[in-house]
Amino acid sequence: MTDALPRLRGSFPPLVTPFRDGAVDLDAYERLVEHQIAGGSHGILVNGTTAEPSTLSVEERNTVVSLAVNTAAGRVPVVAATGSQSLAETLALSAHAQRAGADALLVVTPYYIRPPQRGLVEYYVEVCQRSEIPVLVYHIPGRTGVSMEVESFVRACERCGNLVGVKHASTDLSFVTDLLLALGDDFRVFVGLESLSFPMLAMGACGLMNAVGNLDPSRVATLCEAIDSGDLNRARALHNSLVELSEAIFFETNPIPLKYMMKRIGTLERNEHRLPMVPASADLEARLDAVLERAGLL
Repeated sequence: MTDALPRLRGSFPPLVTPFRDGAVDLDAYERLVEHQIAGGSHGILVNGTTAEPSTLSVEERNTVVSLAVNTAAGRVPVVAATGSQSLAETLALSAHAQRAGADALLVVTPYYIRPPQRGLVEYYVEVCQRSEIPVLVYHIPGRTGVSMEVESFVRACERCGNLVGVKHASTDLSFVTDLLLALGDDFRVFVGLESLSFPMLAMGACGLMNAVGNLDPSRVATLCEAIDSGDLNRARALHNSLVELSEAIFFETNPIPLKYMMKRIGTLERNEHRLPMVPASADLEARLDAVLERAGLL
């Protein structure tokens, strides 16, 4: 586990899941991994929210993790998102990711059920005690309907040495400060909201897990590197240059706009989704084209 920790920092874009005629397009997925490595990303995140994981079967999620690990071949670390609303399913997905060679797990807070804080603590203790690799909490209250308190992180970390970080997808900046003060600067905080990339990194976050990295991996990775080198002026300029592109990803539910833009710039061959997700409308396509034009990506 200690060998993986130093590599858990920087830009880890959450990859989309490419589909072809209803099935996961494995060849296209392999190309996406190579695109991220060529673009300078420091790692990749598999089966995050951007990947439409709720539309994938357990077998499909496992297959994609194995493919990502084999394609990356140790060149960059692979974080596998293995959370579900079912503990049994989370454990099954996590066990496969470990066998496949993933470097870390990202486990979302159980959604819809809205458990109490003590339930969240026990949930992560159970997951971590069954894992031999680092585990990060995926904290996204807007999607899951539950927020994990700083004290709950502390209680879980006291019992689990491999609970090493969090992907924080919330506008609560004070949470980041409180978490780092409670758990130390080595606790890995990954930024989950593009709009807060620069401020959260400046506060001590270790990296980004942002969907915009699918569109411009080099610029996002360079933003992280500018922070690490202490060049805040350059980092702020890079952050500002990504704002409109980042906002466009959420013109409609992610990854609907993202997949269209990836196809438009040639990163993705097909703009295909699984219901209830649907491709962008003509009006949305026109808005996105204008953003891509101004961003210099067309």
